[in-house]
Amino acid sequence: VQLQASGGGLVQAGGSLRLACAASGLTFSRYFMGWFRQAPGKEREFVAYVSWSGDGTGYADSVKGRFTISRHNAKNMVYLQMNSLKPEDTAVYYCAAGGLGVDIRQYRYWGQGTLVTVSS
Repeated sequence: VQLQASGGGLVQAGGSLRLACAASGLTFSRYFMGWFRQAPGKEREFVAYVSWSGDGTGYADSVKGRFTISRHNAKNMVYLQMNSLKPEDTAVYYCAAGGLGVDIRQYRYWGQGTLVTVSS
């Protein structure tokens, strides 16, 4: 299984980025997908998840209303649209597969991460 995250970069506060994660080696439509992030010196934390078909989603309170997770099962892709970015969103963002919601311990497969830096 491979999860390849991309789309990170440097953006000013208030700006937007769209992260993408390409999955291979698994039956993509059978897995919940999640995005997590890890800021320097902090533990990895949940950001968002999307259900198998995409009709169920969940978000951390800190990103609710600003971030949107989506997936395209035919392309084996999951996305994270991030708007109104804040400096505290600065982190390495990871996509993951295999969980059933917000619990990081349930996710079986992990990508390598993509760095998002938000300047003030």
